[in-house]
Amino acid sequence: MPDDVPEGSARSSATAERIGGLAADRGLTVACAESLTSGALAARLGAAPGSAEWFRGGVVAYSRDVKHSLLRVPEGPVVCESAARAMAESTVDLLGADVAVAVTGAGGPDSQDGQEPGTVWFGVAGRGPTHAEEKFFPGEPEEVLAETVFHALTLLAERVGR
Repeated sequence: MPDDVPEGSARSSATAERIGGLAADRGLTVACAESLTSGALAARLGAAPGSAEWFRGGVVAYSRDVKHSLLRVPEGPVVCESAARAMAESTVDLLGADVAVAVTGAGGPDSQDGQEPGTVWFGVAGRGPTHAEEKFFPGEPEEVLAETVFHALTLLAERVGR
């Protein structure tokens, strides 16, 4: 690995490649919806080998009103379980994917919706019941984002690999 490639980046790239292999083997497509990661998750998936065959695309819904209007997030807080679930489920529908992962959270340095920086909700929909989980990643905003991307990819790989 080159010296200028962060360990987290290599870890995420390897996981995205694994998703691609699993999706291709199973004839599945994947998509993502993201807020605090601002497109980093979609970029990682799109950079994986063969992604044109299995990656449907991503929705970057950074603004609260976009989450509510486009991704059918219920009115109210957007850093919560119901938001993550709605984002993932809506993305499956909007992009015609077999599986979608979604992330919403407070990346920092400020809190959001009463959630401290580092609080992230994940949602995974398609090929089974929608799953949501909360994680807390301490550190600077860049570290929170890197861990968020990696964990989202890990959840996506688990669902695609079923």
